[in-house]
Amino acid sequence: MKNFLVSSLITCLILGCSTSSTLPNKEQYSYYTGGKSAGDATSLYWYTEKSASPSSAADYVTAGDYGWYHSDYRWSQGKLREMIREGERLKNDALVNYRIHIRFNKDGEAIYQHYRLDGKVLPIKPTELVQYVDEAKRAANVAKAQDKKGFRLIQGFWDGDHFETCEGKSYDHLEFNQTLPAFVVNRLSDVENYVAFVGSRRNNSVVVEDLLLLSDDGHKCVERPSLLKEDSNL
Repeated sequence: MKNFLVSSLITCLILGCSTSSTLPNKEQYSYYTGGKSAGDATSLYWYTEKSASPSSAADYVTAGDYGWYHSDYRWSQGKLREMIREGERLKNDALVNYRIHIRFNKDGEAIYQHYRLDGKVLPIKPTELVQYVDEAKRAANVAKAQDKKGFRLIQGFWDGDHFETCEGKSYDHLEFNQTLPAFVVNRLSDVENYVAFVGSRRNNSVVVEDLLLLSDDGHKCVERPSLLKEDSNL
């Protein structure tokens, strides 16, 4: 019996050493957020790198009466390989649903295209394909560039005295590094609001570099879009 136990222990030790030596190194992920406003459009961005290479990105874009959309992008070996976009756009003075799903091969060719607008399947123009690739790159580039400046996307609720982030952290001061219209200043001082901005956190304050969204406190925090299946084969 003793010989059996000793033999089993030696076997376990050997297997244990073998298993631990073959464990893969953990891949390094880096996460970035950001946003910008241009004309009627306001964009919130999320971007992830894996081992310093593009991995995934997402955006949420609202354009007032013209509609809104959110997108999910994924790269493989440095190339954009798949995207899904869902939202609403203006058609005949009314907002209608639309959805875009595109897969690219390793050479950047769109090998799968599906565009549905208001229940109808339509073709995607070559110029639009280029535009979608550029928008994926923009989400990545803007988020990473703002991160280098120490800024990130921050969302939360301000009641005139305290700011609580969507993650539940509270700050006593909300500072602005930009000139705001009078009506915005008055609203922020009197009414509880949802705000989204590019900025930074400093001690017990949050500093706003660029105010992106301002709405009443019934507005929900915008979560990173997750439209692509994790197990999709590229």
